Amino acid sequence: MRTILQTLFVGLLMGSPGFIKADHHEDTLNIEQLAQAFGWDLEGAEIQSQKVADGLYVLFGIGGNIAVSIGEDGVLIVDDQLPQVMDKIEAAISKIGGGKIDYAINTHWHFDHAEGNNALGPKGTTIVAHSNARADMQQGGIVNMVLAKYNQQPYPKEALPVFTYDEGMQIHFNDGEIDLRNFSSAHTNGDTVVIFKAQNAVHMGDVFNNAGYPFIDVDSGGSIDGMINFCQQTLNISTEDTIVIPGHGPVTNIATLTSYIAMLKTVRDRVALMIADGKSMEEVVSAKPTADFDKDFGAESASLGFVNRVFTSLTLESS
Repeated sequence: MRTILQTLFVGLLMGSPGFIKADHHEDTLNIEQLAQAFGWDLEGAEIQSQKVADGLYVLFGIGGNIAVSIGEDGVLIVDDQLPQVMDKIEAAISKIGGGKIDYAINTHWHFDHAEGNNALGPKGTTIVAHSNARADMQQGGIVNMVLAKYNQQPYPKEALPVFTYDEGMQIHFNDGEIDLRNFSSAHTNGDTVVIFKAQNAVHMGDVFNNAGYPFIDVDSGGSIDGMINFCQQTLNISTEDTIVIPGHGPVTNIATLTSYIAMLKTVRDRVALMIADGKSMEEVVSAKPTADFDKDFGAESASLGFVNRVFTSLTLESS
């Protein structure tokens, strides 16, 4: 049975005249069509804020969660959603005591986390990301979400990160050290976990999804083993009191991250066994290897092809 999300995507693919033709002759959706499929109201969007520690807030709205550091040095944010809602993001930051956004760190290159660069870059915000994320932003490409594809256009020069790193980077800002780390390819080939040492908090981007099963962008270098490694490495440098900010969903704790890692490992192992037995992707998906986790993560059929991407990741690794 189709989920509501699947029905919306299929309806758009079959009936909408507004397709963008990709280089590989695949039908892709534009941002307005994606917003319709995801139920995003770009014009009526509301930005909610939550204080998670002294000087550190999280904004929730359209797209990925935004961490906000406010202090005597200014405003630093992690991820910036979409340019269509930037005025509302800036208004929300003003309400919690911030001003102009001085720095924006992108956890990865995907549109719902980094296309706000198009609004911030021209205003003088300094943008920071992993070197692979910058390369993907500069090149553009198809984000294959299984149910649909989005043609992410190359970012203009003023929207690209000015500073990049490969393994690690430190920013000294607002009386604290903010560490940027990349442990491996995971959700994409250029993920960043942002560690706010003074607040004992981490922003994990879409490597950790607290709103359902994660999306693994295999076409952009992501993998299930990379997801597990990245999460485990983040867990290893955390304490039992670390505040965990996911790419999507509510702010949570180390116990939730630990359970998430256990789910990833279990599903990976189940799918790997079926691949070893010669099962096809369709047979693996039909076997429902996530069934006992659905009560916590929602129906896998409502995800962006989680089992499909696990299967694809493992078969690519073994080829």
